[in-house]
Amino acid sequence: MNMQETIITWATPVFFALIALELLLAKLRGRRVYHSSDAINSLGLGVISQIVGVFSKVLTLGIYAWCVEHLALFHLPANSVLVWVTALIAYDFCYYWLHRAGHEVNILWAAHVVHHQSEDYNLSTALRQTGSGVLLGWLFYLPMAVLGYPLEVFVVVALIDLLYQFWVHTELVGRLGWFDRVFCSPSNHRAHHAVNDKYLDRNYGGILILWDRLFGTFVEEDDNDPPVFGTRSPLRSWNPLWANAEVYWATAKDAWHARRWRDKLLVWIKPPGWRPADVAEGFPKPDFDIQRERFLPVLSRGLVVYSLVQFALLLGMAVQFLDLAKHLPALALAGYAAFLVLSLTALGALTEGRRIGVALEGARWLVTAAIPLLSGGWFGIAQLPVGAIGAIVVVAAASALVLAWLVLAAPGRAGKAIPG
Repeated sequence: MNMQETIITWATPVFFALIALELLLAKLRGRRVYHSSDAINSLGLGVISQIVGVFSKVLTLGIYAWCVEHLALFHLPANSVLVWVTALIAYDFCYYWLHRAGHEVNILWAAHVVHHQSEDYNLSTALRQTGSGVLLGWLFYLPMAVLGYPLEVFVVVALIDLLYQFWVHTELVGRLGWFDRVFCSPSNHRAHHAVNDKYLDRNYGGILILWDRLFGTFVEEDDNDPPVFGTRSPLRSWNPLWANAEVYWATAKDAWHARRWRDKLLVWIKPPGWRPADVAEGFPKPDFDIQRERFLPVLSRGLVVYSLVQFALLLGMAVQFLDLAKHLPALALAGYAAFLVLSLTALGALTEGRRIGVALEGARWLVTAAIPLLSGGWFGIAQLPVGAIGAIVVVAAASALVLAWLVLAAPGRAGKAIPG
């Protein structure tokens, strides 16, 4: 596990450096591939995914470790190069089937949909990860445990497979010739994220696209039919909680309305979009329109800057949370997690331009200041220096005042209104 944490520690600044590079290259090419609210939403969902991971590792890795110990057919050595190479290939093969099932089984799509909701396609989209994938995703990797791949090997190759997929989420890298025929590449993965008819539910490979060629799910990107990104039932929200819950909720409603018990079960295991005839007739949904207007509420320039600064502060808190998670008591850890998730939800409501977002932001800063003032500490930190308490209170008060000024001054002094 120490190796995993070391890799993540080194990878995180590289991710943000590459995002900055992508922004620069896009500007030099006269293209806009980022929208601030969308990027905040994607990165915030990535933060929530990491927070959930802190609580779920004991379950998912614990089950894998138990299976290796009690069910393994072979005892594969962790010091063998061949074991590591075959483990990476085996993991990528299992990932292909998990990813494919995530598009073909509705309850798995309910988790995976989070990664597809963005209508932008950039490196921040790569970090847009589900918070509920841990519920069932681990099942697809148990064959590796049965074969005897050690836990430490499994953890690292899983991380390698995930890190590889970061760079393929970009519109700025074109075709790569032979590489596109063997590996998952930006061109191949753009097609995967597209909602166009010809691209739908294709190109599931994580590192190797050979799996798609072998099992008939490969499609090549077509310049005459450029990919349109998002989902066929657009999220139309920057609320990270709703992003994780939307398909579960829609499916639960369909199950409730279905007359037959068989259909109440089938809505969970049929492909996404399938609905019982009586439900579809009684509760119709609008047809998919690929020309639909994208979700992009207009914010004043001041609120755009405010939201970016506030997200940067929350990101810093999230890094602290992940560090404290190693030794924080369970209650304090759960409290800090709830604070961060609700803070990201408040920021999401604000970037939607909703009045409730202003109220939630104000309440967030009130709570932020009250915690150190009333307790003298912070989550898991019994006693903060007086200077640190003062700094938190000053930042909270200044942020609340700036927010109030931006709201009262808009659209005049707050600046030009721009897409969020």
